[in-house]
Amino acid sequence: MADPYILFFLMLYFRRTLKSVEPPSRWVRIFTAGMVFVAVVFVAQEAFHLDRITDWIWHVMVGGLLLVLLREPEFKRERSIVLAILPLVLISLLEDIVGIWTTPFMIRLQQFLQYITPFAFIWLIVLWILFRRQQKALAKERMLREQEEREARIVAAQKAELEVQVSQRTAEIMRQKEELQRALDDLKATQDQLIHAEKMASLGELTAGIAHEIQNPLNFVNNFSEVNQELIAELENALQTGQTGEVLELARDIRQNLEKIQFHGKRADGIVKGMLQHSRSNTGQKEVTDINALCDEYLRLGYHGLRAKDKSFNAQFKTDLDPAMPPVRVVPQELGRVILNLINNAFYAVNARKKDQVPGYEPTVTVQTRVLSPAGGLGEGRVEIQVIDNGSGIPKAIADKIFQPFFTTKPTGEGTGLGLSLSYDIIKAHGGNLRVESEEGKGARFIIELPVR
Repeated sequence: MADPYILFFLMLYFRRTLKSVEPPSRWVRIFTAGMVFVAVVFVAQEAFHLDRITDWIWHVMVGGLLLVLLREPEFKRERSIVLAILPLVLISLLEDIVGIWTTPFMIRLQQFLQYITPFAFIWLIVLWILFRRQQKALAKERMLREQEEREARIVAAQKAELEVQVSQRTAEIMRQKEELQRALDDLKATQDQLIHAEKMASLGELTAGIAHEIQNPLNFVNNFSEVNQELIAELENALQTGQTGEVLELARDIRQNLEKIQFHGKRADGIVKGMLQHSRSNTGQKEVTDINALCDEYLRLGYHGLRAKDKSFNAQFKTDLDPAMPPVRVVPQELGRVILNLINNAFYAVNARKKDQVPGYEPTVTVQTRVLSPAGGLGEGRVEIQVIDNGSGIPKAIADKIFQPFFTTKPTGEGTGLGLSLSYDIIKAHGGNLRVESEEGKGARFIIELPVR
């Protein structure tokens, strides 16, 4: 009889079913009661030898349990158990049916069923092994799926955390951007103030030079005016005495003095106009300008401006101006600032070297102009302005930095570091070029190239 093996197999897999369902459902409880009842019937059958009665109860209960396994979705994983034990159930059922009759055919049929019972067990073992493998594969797949779900949850949590971090970082970057923008605005305002201060410093130096320079023609005007007053008094006396020859001579002297007064008056007027032109707001309007006159005027004004600030300052200044220099269209105020800045730097350099008390050293600044190529037709010519000094020169280590904004070699409080930077920008705006040639210990040469159309 296969009944004990069927019961054992059912109880084994039912235990697995109970472990997999939490909490037990209605059908699981019914299945549990059925299994208990089947076990009781099996025990009663073995104890009291109630084979005929309990066999049929057994078959009915086992069939019902198998039907539950086949029909209910909760036992989907255990349905393979039906295929495994179904041959044993059918053999057990046929043996009990055949046992009712004792005919030779039934006896032979019963013997045949006994012969095939081992094959049913083999079928049971094979399916059990396959089922076990399937369960392991399913368990592995389930573990992989659970692992993927855990990884997905971890990734989702990391993504959420990253989104929070990104939002925080974005807010931090925006805050830093606002701070940088405020700092940039403050820097621009400070730069504007420094540029204004540089322009005012340039204007102050120019004004000091003009004040000193304008004193000469004013002295001439005052002196010749006093002389004319004396000559007029002598002229009146000569008229009263009738000395015609002396009257004419005195009149010629007065005329010459008036011409000198007029000359120096115009000179003072030109100096004042130059000062006003330099100090007024730049309109950016280019004008035809005499470069030689501009260089000569700013060289003298720069020298006298430094003399006004430092009475001990003294240096030679020379001009080497090309008489063939054509008029050039420039913004005279801006080009004048550039020339004045280069001249002041040159005087500063020679004065600094003079303080080193080099034997036989004579501080000299030279302004030179020349025509590189004349303009012809629609072609463009080039002219050059050079400011040359025999100071200490510029070290190679800083030669590439002198045109950078705020770079200065002067002590704190004596320079803003914007003079050469602004000069470079002004010359570039005119379509020209500003460069420096220097040999340490021998001086420097700043070269301005400008286009002539």
